[in-house]
Amino acid sequence: MDKVLIANRGEIAVRIIRACHDLGLRTVAVYSQADAEALHVLHADEAICIGEAPSHRSYLKIPNILSACEITGADAIHPGYGFLSENANFASICESCGLNFIGPSPQAISLLGDKAKAKSTAKDAGCPVIPGSDGVVTDIKEALKEAKMINFPVFIKAVAGGGGKGIRIAHDEDEFIKFFAAARAEAEVSFGNPDVYLEKMIVSPRHIEVQVLGDKHGNYIHLGERDCTTQRRRQKLIEESPSPVLTPKLREKIGQAAVNVVKAANYYSAGTVEFLLDRDNNFYFMEVNTRIQVEHTVTEELTGVDLLIEQLRIAQGEPLQYKQKDISFNGHVIQFRINAENPLQHFCPSPGKLEYYLPPGGPHVRVDSACYSGYTIPPHYDSMIAKLIVKGKTRSEAIAIAKRALREFHIGGVHSTIAFHLYMLEDPKFLEASFDLLYIDNLIAEGCNFKLEE
Repeated sequence: MDKVLIANRGEIAVRIIRACHDLGLRTVAVYSQADAEALHVLHADEAICIGEAPSHRSYLKIPNILSACEITGADAIHPGYGFLSENANFASICESCGLNFIGPSPQAISLLGDKAKAKSTAKDAGCPVIPGSDGVVTDIKEALKEAKMINFPVFIKAVAGGGGKGIRIAHDEDEFIKFFAAARAEAEVSFGNPDVYLEKMIVSPRHIEVQVLGDKHGNYIHLGERDCTTQRRRQKLIEESPSPVLTPKLREKIGQAAVNVVKAANYYSAGTVEFLLDRDNNFYFMEVNTRIQVEHTVTEELTGVDLLIEQLRIAQGEPLQYKQKDISFNGHVIQFRINAENPLQHFCPSPGKLEYYLPPGGPHVRVDSACYSGYTIPPHYDSMIAKLIVKGKTRSEAIAIAKRALREFHIGGVHSTIAFHLYMLEDPKFLEASFDLLYIDNLIAEGCNFKLEE
């Protein structure tokens, strides 16, 4: 592996380019017409335009990406997150073209990308799973029978779903009958696959995920958990580690369960096993993200392990340079997603030109971003401006540093979620870690405008 093409954009493309350069690898950026002045284009050794602004005409267009490899002589592709990162067909095409796909095998992506098969794999590996149907359900009468056995409330989930899409919640028989056909229709439109399965709804859950690494030689480790419970409409806003609610014994148990799942799937590369944690501290397998995640930075700061470097080394066939006993967890880390959205207006997107962009600095502060003063945030992609990561010896110290850093973060020309994060850092339930996945949605429903009193 000598030259890596990054099939992505934004902060993750910049992050990958930096990791490649740290290893002495040359890089190729691809960009849409809307991203001609993007930071990843400036940082890469070479850059090539692959299409128009809409992602389906550029970042999702496989022939254009492969042509860019051929033109530049790139022999490897890093997909980042989103776009084609969990597309088994793309990974398979890369392999057939002699390109090193920096991620897991197409077989592992296909297996774990199918929610029903992934759940079966987890169950066979001895990992607790949420009670639900035994695979796909297609007939409404059989599905209703299954739902009654599971007990309401019940999730109707698209097999090929992701990012919170393709999900319906039925609280009784009438809702189930109404939502079942709607869920199948939405799944067909969104994912090209109408198949759904049923799952018991865990009441008042927390979202806990475990970072794992596996190599091509059968070695596996976990790098602790991240608590991603602060979400709006199932989209993560704040992530932290260690989770403020896990005991050391439970942490060890959930970490081992994650390793068992990816081992059973013959998985290699960086990956994340996601769980729901109920009020009684029972955890249940949810899914596996077969890619690097937005919040990988939290784990890097907590453990000192560079996950992108490890991904690249694994792709080159190198064995893991860490054993489980080598991984230690120091302090407390929190990440805040700074998005171009207006929290005072129901998080309405706010693309546009950054009149000024002044990120914070100082001890224990990290900012990952692809933005700069004068940069225009296009309306075609996600609205992320930056990721702010802070570290303290304790959770309370990390929160204090976060307040300082957020107050130092000055962005002009667009709205941002900075005000929301400052609000949350004064919120009693957040400070006590006594909230669940629906907490932010409930605050919004109650009319909270996330504005601190003067």
